[in-house]
Amino acid sequence: PDSGGRYYMVELVDMWTNAFAYAGGTATGYEGGKFALVERGWTGQLPPGVTRIDCPTRWVELQPRVHVKNEADLAAAKQVLEAITVQGLAQYNGLPAPEALTYDYPPPMIDPKVASSQMKFDDPLQFWSIFSAAMNENPPPENEIEAVLPQFKYLGIELGKRWTPESVNPLIREQMKEVATEIGPTLVGCLPLGGKFANGWVVPPYNVGFGGNDYLSRAAVAVFGLTANTPVEAIYYSGLLDSNAQPLTGQRQYTLRLTGDMQYAKPIPPGFWSVTMYDSGTLLTVPNPINRYSLGSDNDLKMNPDGSITIYIQQSDPGPDKEANWLPAPTGPFYLLLRNYAPVPEVAKALKDSAGFQGPPPLVPVGAVPQ
Repeated sequence: PDSGGRYYMVELVDMWTNAFAYAGGTATGYEGGKFALVERGWTGQLPPGVTRIDCPTRWVELQPRVHVKNEADLAAAKQVLEAITVQGLAQYNGLPAPEALTYDYPPPMIDPKVASSQMKFDDPLQFWSIFSAAMNENPPPENEIEAVLPQFKYLGIELGKRWTPESVNPLIREQMKEVATEIGPTLVGCLPLGGKFANGWVVPPYNVGFGGNDYLSRAAVAVFGLTANTPVEAIYYSGLLDSNAQPLTGQRQYTLRLTGDMQYAKPIPPGFWSVTMYDSGTLLTVPNPINRYSLGSDNDLKMNPDGSITIYIQQSDPGPDKEANWLPAPTGPFYLLLRNYAPVPEVAKALKDSAGFQGPPPLVPVGAVPQ
């Protein structure tokens, strides 16, 4: 749709978590358009005015994101979201649709109280059966089929064969079960290895969102931030430690002072920036009495005399003079995500030469929670 200048985009992600194309956003603007998602090598004809996008895998995910500023803005943002539609080429041309495909895969049985990317399966072995089925529908690139996939035959994973627990040596099967339970926590712990760690924040690598054969970067994105964007479209900084290199916890109170220029999170209008609070155990947002989950450029933040902004991160209300800048914290461990949508090109370029790029300022502890 033409959003009337509202920020939105549709990220196109292949089944190996690479964001291979965009509609809207910095890639195509906000005036709308029509795009055809086709299999590579497709030789059919497209109607006039339709832009072709070749898809690396049979299955793709369309991840729309529409900017909504507040409750009053929700209805207008919803109109843009509902105008992002998908239909088959036959339907678009007024022809009968081809026969629908059928799928016969068991639904994932996952703990509903934990982010699904953490893969808290009721039966950890289901991770491997779903992986095998999805891989057979969406083979990896040829070079990975030749160089990487043969190593997995010892686990009973081969292209074109459906994995079952019974087909694996019981000793190996027990190891696979244990590994499946540890994938989520292990990769969250490895997050700083994929980027640069500065001031308690993980500055993402330049290839985030399109890891290719950088398996650590790709896996960390899949677990910690599935469908992460490429830095040209959006940049995410993960706040994990305070200025004393201690993990963030609701048992302490913190301040985050953002200087006026904010070169690490400078958007191109209508882009924006925000800081969002997450529970470290569930990776979900944190319920709180004022229903505030993020603060950013959409909010009427109180500025300091020097033009900087101080955000107060703590469990309790910091008082009337500071409440506008209060981001409520949980009682236990938490982390932050500072997002910059439609960043200026200089920020994305800085990630390639991160030696002199520090990212956001540190969270400074100002006291323990009163007992």
